[in-house]
Amino acid sequence: MKTQHEQNGIVTLTKEGEALVQDSPLYNEGLRPTTREEHHWTGYNFATLWIGMSICLPTYAMAAGLISLGMNWWQAILTIVLGNVIVLIPILLNSHAGTKFGIPYPVFARLWFGSKGAHIPAVARGLIGAGWFGINCWFGGAAIDTLLMSMTSWGNVPGHLWISFFAFWALNVWVAYRGPETIRKMEFWAAPVLIIMSLALLIWALTRAGGWGPMLSAPSSFETTGDFLKVFFPSLTGAIAFWATMALNIPDFCRFAKSQKAQIIGQSSSLPTTMGFFSFIGVAVASATVVIYGEAIWDPAAVLAKFSPFAIFLGTIGIVLATLTTNVAANIVAPAKAVENLAPRRLSYQAGAIIAGLVALLMQPWYILDNFGNYIFLWLGTYGALLGPIDGIAIADYWLVRKRRIHVIELYKTNGIYSYKSGFNSNAIWAMAIGIAIPFLCRYMPGLSFVWDNAWTVGLLISLFIYTWMMKSNNSVISQQQYEQITLRTKHEASA
Repeated sequence: MKTQHEQNGIVTLTKEGEALVQDSPLYNEGLRPTTREEHHWTGYNFATLWIGMSICLPTYAMAAGLISLGMNWWQAILTIVLGNVIVLIPILLNSHAGTKFGIPYPVFARLWFGSKGAHIPAVARGLIGAGWFGINCWFGGAAIDTLLMSMTSWGNVPGHLWISFFAFWALNVWVAYRGPETIRKMEFWAAPVLIIMSLALLIWALTRAGGWGPMLSAPSSFETTGDFLKVFFPSLTGAIAFWATMALNIPDFCRFAKSQKAQIIGQSSSLPTTMGFFSFIGVAVASATVVIYGEAIWDPAAVLAKFSPFAIFLGTIGIVLATLTTNVAANIVAPAKAVENLAPRRLSYQAGAIIAGLVALLMQPWYILDNFGNYIFLWLGTYGALLGPIDGIAIADYWLVRKRRIHVIELYKTNGIYSYKSGFNSNAIWAMAIGIAIPFLCRYMPGLSFVWDNAWTVGLLISLFIYTWMMKSNNSVISQQQYEQITLRTKHEASA
């Protein structure tokens, strides 16, 4: 029986396939495969998604963090761009699965970890997403608090910073509650507004400072190449880890892609360029403030607070937009989906969004942002070491083990071929554990700390090779002949 239909590289369920899974305890409205009509996101939608996510206060702060560690401006920007080019590779590889089969990340994870084991990578990604959600709310809330104090007597209100934080947190949860389609519409018009406002800030800085300022001409503080590399590699891992989360749950968005071409062009043209561009604006504006105000001001809200009331008002809108477009797209969808996947018949995406918002508060983002060491080495570096192996398993399973062949309805069965043994794929668990353990142990071994400094990359490669080797001849892998038996193709697809 033909349970799935492939046309122009997009696979959807046939009516027979839908009937087989609609009553499954692993199926609900938020976790089902997308329909043909829902594949409507264009290249522009994906470009605006990444522009909206990349123009945010943590991006601005990352360049500041690297310069505070001793890099000059071009070393910091190069590190950030290189990290984003590297992480773009797994983003595009995992995007293919979401686009072709229309499945969200928790369902994709069932393929490699099992129907129950999928909770491991889904919850891991969800917890990190919740942490990022809290970080962005703290950034945004603190910025709004600064701007309100510059315009009014807001600073006299007891607990004003915490009020700003919780109010902004509530706004983020409300927007996230409305779902991915609301996010798409918001990013559509917010991205060009953010680009214009970013350029306006850069032009203001250059005009007022009469040039690029002293920071762009300041040399690196590293005396030798070895000194530079000691900071470069963990910083590169931090730059990679910045979007390593999205490298996993990008199927949550690409399941709506109109075609593979749309998502590839949209994402490739926007992610590295926007991250590099906005990081450079952060460096250039901070450099200009040395000339204008006699000190380097890295907080964009503190810079805006020195403007006229009308400019502050516009700047506040810009900061709210920048933080909101990043937070609801990059940081709440994955945790909400992870919660939903825990009990598909009892929990909805909306319930997941609220729970994820509460978990974000418990993770105390104010501590993570206490200093740049916590931010880059503790936060980004540690979760990069966790997510790298999961990325490696996802890529290995889809591209090397299954060769892009999935039996979709089996993903919604509690006793199907992707349930493995008791719902867990032990091969994935072992591959992940080894990929995490080796870099972690090397961190404490003399002469091997280089491995930990590159934990995301090393963990990804270790888990990728181990998983591929362990999954040879696994019963869950369907052949091309079996794939043809369950897949209805149009004539031009069948002959392609």
